[in-house]
Amino acid sequence: MRLPVIDPDDMTPRQREVAERISGRRGAVRGPFRVWLNSPELCDRVESLGAFLRFESSLPLRLRELSLLIAARHFDAQYSWNAHWEKAVSEGIPAEAVRAIAERREPEFGNEEDEVFYRFSVEILENHFVSEETFRRAHAIFGSRGLVDAVGSLGNFSMLGMCLNAFEVDLQADREPPFPDIRGYARVTE
Repeated sequence: MRLPVIDPDDMTPRQREVAERISGRRGAVRGPFRVWLNSPELCDRVESLGAFLRFESSLPLRLRELSLLIAARHFDAQYSWNAHWEKAVSEGIPAEAVRAIAERREPEFGNEEDEVFYRFSVEILENHFVSEETFRRAHAIFGSRGLVDAVGSLGNFSMLGMCLNAFEVDLQADREPPFPDIRGYARVTE
């Protein structure tokens, strides 16, 4: 990691308060939270938003996990990917679709809901806009609240990916690199 991990003895009272809350909710202060604690007010707000989006969003859990994977791959955030791909599969996202996303191939989900969610997510991340057809299909399935939660998830998990990569947060050396075109914190050139 590019920033030193803040020793609990060196934390300000606010950093300690936020760290204790994160540990209580998530078991420990890991990954990006070790970076965000450098700005305890940001850390507090990011953790609250992330907790809502991961645990309370109107989206089904499999789509919350899928949104994390889509954003993680968009930003080549290996830590997020490694921490969540198995959860996405256990929640019903086909393993082959997960592999396809990792390899930047078009995934096949086997159901319209996941396909439309994926299309909506990719269009907004890659094109910065969503086509009228995709929007209509997504709105018919997820409704207004679901689409707002989807954009919130993608935004939050995009910020997470940028944090992980900018500060080179733990690549989990015990894990296989998930993306064929990324090694360490660099794109593989052919």
